[in-house]
Amino acid sequence: MTESLVITGARLLGDERVDIVVEEGVIAEMGTGLSRHGARVIDGDGLIALPGLVDLHTHLREPGFEASETVLTGTQAAAAGGFTAVFAMPNTSPVADSAGVVEQELALGEAAGYATVQPIGAVTVGQKGERLAELGAMASSRAQVRVFSDDGFCVFDPLIMRRALEYVKSFGGVIAQHAQDPRLTEGAQMNEGVVSAELGLAGWPAVAEESIIARDVLLAEHVGSRLHVCHLSTAGSVDIIRWAKKRGVNVTAEVTPHHLLLTDELVRGYDARYKVNPPLRREEDVVAVREGLADGTIDIVATDHAPHPSENKACEWQAAANGMVGLESALRVVHQTMVQTGLIGWTDVARVMSATPARIGMLSGHGTPLQEGSPAQITLYDPSREGTFTTSDLHGRSENSPYLGRDLPGRVEWTIHHGLVTVAEGLVAQELSA
Repeated sequence: MTESLVITGARLLGDERVDIVVEEGVIAEMGTGLSRHGARVIDGDGLIALPGLVDLHTHLREPGFEASETVLTGTQAAAAGGFTAVFAMPNTSPVADSAGVVEQELALGEAAGYATVQPIGAVTVGQKGERLAELGAMASSRAQVRVFSDDGFCVFDPLIMRRALEYVKSFGGVIAQHAQDPRLTEGAQMNEGVVSAELGLAGWPAVAEESIIARDVLLAEHVGSRLHVCHLSTAGSVDIIRWAKKRGVNVTAEVTPHHLLLTDELVRGYDARYKVNPPLRREEDVVAVREGLADGTIDIVATDHAPHPSENKACEWQAAANGMVGLESALRVVHQTMVQTGLIGWTDVARVMSATPARIGMLSGHGTPLQEGSPAQITLYDPSREGTFTTSDLHGRSENSPYLGRDLPGRVEWTIHHGLVTVAEGLVAQELSA
């Protein structure tokens, strides 16, 4: 059962102070001087009220890789970061390439209760790039899948990519591409550039990302279908997306928090927490993706939360797994890189971390403005806090965060999902009742 809540004096999108009354999982009233008999009162003084955050790119690992993460622990991490909905990538075991697996993931999310879990279906069977998966069956299943991706692998065959774009067009779906030419990145260990040359590590060139994006926007234009570019990371990719949007191509793109902040200079210490795909890029790329997010070329921020057991990271660089956890730190990194720098405001944060990812993924009940009658998906964030990011900030099963020991602003104080408090005063709820 959800409880009645009264949030007092929170700053709506960082602007005017407002009281918010939540009843039966819905925002019942907004105004000033509001109260409800018997309601739980949340002091919102100094807190920014945002619509619940939505992550279009999360790896929850279950089924098959529960040593790294489960749907339960992953959604607890999501709640700690202010997320009320996450889209679960299909690289599980078995791969989410059928109606049965995506419905299983949906059920696990419903049972956990910390955040809405919307499965993403694989584009190809087993993510092998050889033949299309059961796109129609997943779309018509109880999971109502609308986003399809082989993330971790590029849909490299242009004919298969074309057929996928054509297929999902019939029900308004979208193909989310991991843009990586596999031939140009064979054996790659980090970004190709000055640092890789000095360290003697095989490079992952920017053109391996940019060439796939260029091909796919042309295919999307030809087919008249929807394309989404995962974890865009280079200045050239920003230019291609900007060009495509000017042509009217129906393309959207995401950037991760780590590509907004971190550079390949961090690889010099051979700390595998900084090993990720696509790799950390140059400072010039960081500047470009920030500008692209600020001007709307890049549509959203998505975490690419990728948990791994410690043994997969506490090893030599070449043997280490790619990926970083990012759900708990995402809003704080966006605060630091985009808001404190003056590039965007809190209304924009709500757009790129809530409204637009929900729209791209066609997820109802999320990403809606905080107004009377809307579902009570609310994140209350304290921008005045400042602290060192530590393992105590992590709530999933893995600790492969690149931000450990780094000072980050802000803290998520409260997360409310369908009117149910999942995070209270910075602490994740221990038990939830449906």
